[in-house]
Amino acid sequence: MKAIILISGNGSNLQSIIDNAERIDLQISCVITNNKNAFGLKRAQSAKIQTYIVDPKLFNSKDAFDSELIRIINQHEVELIILAGYMRILTPLFISHYYGKILNIHPSLLPKFPGLNTHQNAIDASEKIHGVTVHFVTEKIDAGPIIFQQAVNIENSDTVETLSARVLKVEHAIYPNVIHWYTKRRLKLINDKTTLFD
Repeated sequence: MKAIILISGNGSNLQSIIDNAERIDLQISCVITNNKNAFGLKRAQSAKIQTYIVDPKLFNSKDAFDSELIRIINQHEVELIILAGYMRILTPLFISHYYGKILNIHPSLLPKFPGLNTHQNAIDASEKIHGVTVHFVTEKIDAGPIIFQQAVNIENSDTVETLSARVLKVEHAIYPNVIHWYTKRRLKLINDKTTLFD
């Protein structure tokens, strides 16, 4: 199945997906970023994947920016859009255009700790369990229907750095597997609810 991946930074989840692409029946048509300095660009280029930089400063509105994303994506005729550390909020224009085709991974057990700084927030709240959520993207931020979650214990000695490292390791393990459910057409968003077929 053909997909595009949106990134903003280091691209470690992108690398995990690249490394597993053949196993999960995924053809990465291109990688798009809003950040010209994203290290993930080098990862994509090393894998000989086409890349695009779409600079938000060149657009006078979020809709205009997302319209350019749509234009690029439509050229590639993909069936799936994967967010892998993409740090811009997608507009309703974009989300409605690709309803049911956008996956995201978030470093918390949603609905706990949406948004940024999830590891610090979990530690500050004296949580014992943290984790990862893969979900469909809908208009409400980090509130789309949950597909899969995996917990990570928080140790008394944990810092943001140590907790983040363990959570990221889980992300790299589970995201390709959930994407594979989609490429095998076992996973669908129907009436804002996740449906997983046998």
